[in-house]
Amino acid sequence: MDSKLLDILACPICKGELTYDKKNNELICEKDKLAFPVRDDIPVMLESEARAL
Repeated sequence: MDSKLLDILACPICKGELTYDKKNNELICEKDKLAFPVRDDIPVMLESEARAL
């Protein structure tokens, strides 16, 4: 995951900070307890695609 991209991405629900989980290839929103998948280096920032933590 490109660090520049991570700096500008925000959770689509709460607009909070995301952290990258390299092991699971997901972007994590701690506030909403959601994990957004990254497929082919493209973050899928849809609530319907997110996994509950």
